[in-house]
Amino acid sequence: MKATLPALLPLLQQKSDGAHLAQAREHYAKARKALDGLAAPGKGLIHPQQIAKAISDHATQDAVFTCDVGLPTVWAARYLAMNGKRRLLGSFWHGSMANAMAQAIGAQAAFPGRQVVSLSGDGGLAMLLGELLTVAQYQLPVKVVLFDNHRLGMVQLEQEAAGLPHYGVELKNPNFAALAEAVGLKGLRVEDPAEVQPALQQALDSSGPVLVDVVTDPNVLSLPPKATIKQAAGFALAMTKMAFTGELHDVMDTVMANWRNI
Repeated sequence: MKATLPALLPLLQQKSDGAHLAQAREHYAKARKALDGLAAPGKGLIHPQQIAKAISDHATQDAVFTCDVGLPTVWAARYLAMNGKRRLLGSFWHGSMANAMAQAIGAQAAFPGRQVVSLSGDGGLAMLLGELLTVAQYQLPVKVVLFDNHRLGMVQLEQEAAGLPHYGVELKNPNFAALAEAVGLKGLRVEDPAEVQPALQQALDSSGPVLVDVVTDPNVLSLPPKATIKQAAGFALAMTKMAFTGELHDVMDTVMANWRNI
């Protein structure tokens, strides 16, 4: 790079036509409006988009965020507003579960004066659950926000996109807030969309370690920016199979609502 960049720079010509940039900005504004619409507080089950946006809105301007693989990575990418001071850590190239809390512990130990927020999935937190004892032992003021959908959510989506009814992805979770209290953290349990913002504000304002267990809708789809015909066919096939096996229940309402928002 040291040799290449000086050789490359004289060959570049500055463009005066900003049409491409203007088009990209216009496209982003439309996409941003749609995404923020999905994050608006609703009624019934909590949408994970609401949590991620609330974290971004209330976190400090130099906060360090960590995100577990799978759906927490998607919500972090779509809703955390970065400003040049904030930092986002993940396992983006490896897909290894349970990285978020471990990275949060390291970040908080390295930067004790900065706010550190872990966007944890329930599968990831459960896999490295013992590290809550590390947080408590050293009283690291990490804020663990748990996306508790009782699922390995990304695995479920991958199965359905391939036309398969989801299998082996359901999790029998405890009350993680009560568990956090038992080991020495402050625990908050959130089950109502109206409680999301106050609970997160309380957690972020706290001077000690906090775990916020937010129970979310397990059927919210993290759709790609441009869904393909193959993906749509896979979901349709999976839903059909679940209908025949009696597993469909109320999934279709959520699925159709999400597809309409493409």
